[in-house]
Amino acid sequence: MKQEIKGQGAVANVHNHFEKNRYDKSIYDDDFEEKVVKTQIQTIFPKTIVNKVKSPDLAMAYSMNPYQGCEHGCAYCYARPTHEYWGYSAGVDFERMILAKKNAPELLEQFFKKKGYKPEPIMLSGNTDCYQPVERKLKITRALLQVCLEYRHPVSILTKNALVTRDIDILTQLAEKNLVTVSFSIPTINEELRRKLEPRTSSAKTKMQALETISKEGIPSHVMIAPMIPGLNTMEILPIAEAIAEKGALGFGYTLVRLNDTVEPVFIEWLEEHYPDRKEKVLNQIASLHGGKLGEKSVAKRKVGEGNMAQMIHNTFKIARQKYFKDKKIQPLATHLFDGTKGEQLRLF
Repeated sequence: MKQEIKGQGAVANVHNHFEKNRYDKSIYDDDFEEKVVKTQIQTIFPKTIVNKVKSPDLAMAYSMNPYQGCEHGCAYCYARPTHEYWGYSAGVDFERMILAKKNAPELLEQFFKKKGYKPEPIMLSGNTDCYQPVERKLKITRALLQVCLEYRHPVSILTKNALVTRDIDILTQLAEKNLVTVSFSIPTINEELRRKLEPRTSSAKTKMQALETISKEGIPSHVMIAPMIPGLNTMEILPIAEAIAEKGALGFGYTLVRLNDTVEPVFIEWLEEHYPDRKEKVLNQIASLHGGKLGEKSVAKRKVGEGNMAQMIHNTFKIARQKYFKDKKIQPLATHLFDGTKGEQLRLF
């Protein structure tokens, strides 16, 4: 019998399809568990940190990711396949081999100083969580926020971690100038499911407390109830919407789960490990969202899906929005305050 390892989402290292050699080994196999469970941090120095977002279904102009890989270990994470470009697996490696972009603040400052640059909000992060556990020590995200404050540049944050409240001193200053929004990803308030589905994120209760703290400080807050996974969390839409409205959220959104590329084997193994009795039902319902496929890459369909199940989820969110968020709205972030002439030395934290 396999022994559950706390804090682990993936059950195994799935094959990296960019590599010729194949190595499949469960984290439960002898002499392998110790090697993969311990997180390793590798410092890298990329040439750029800001990415232009070209997908029309994403409400952001730019994104930046201070980390590659994510310790949160969410079994469904769409970013898992990106780890393969670095020579790692989308499975356990994605959670335990973290690449830290130590020069990110300097790169952001260089980006702001580009001649002719016209400011548009930048998303932190868009790919992997900027407040994953390693941020507590490295503070790269905090330094990036400091750069945004110094240059008066708008930034939006999406996180599953209450660590964001550590930086409330910077966030409140940004909020005073309408330069920041903070979004929390809360796909479930069922703590048993949360521990299995996204094992190293903050608990649902702690996320709610962080949401309330952020909101009370006057920082515009938002929640992504995502991803929606039929058979696991779709029944929580209304309860979550009610709870986050009470905590001060000004808006919410959702996306549907999609098991593209190597996310599929990771998630299927996760289902086999934690919900074997629901496996076939969950997979069949996911496929019903995407025209019979488990994944979806079409920008027109990947977030909203198709079919009866997708429509039912959409209708439930519409009811939740009308019931709990009828008169709530987040204002667009300010871009006119940007000052590209700043040259102050970054303060270290």
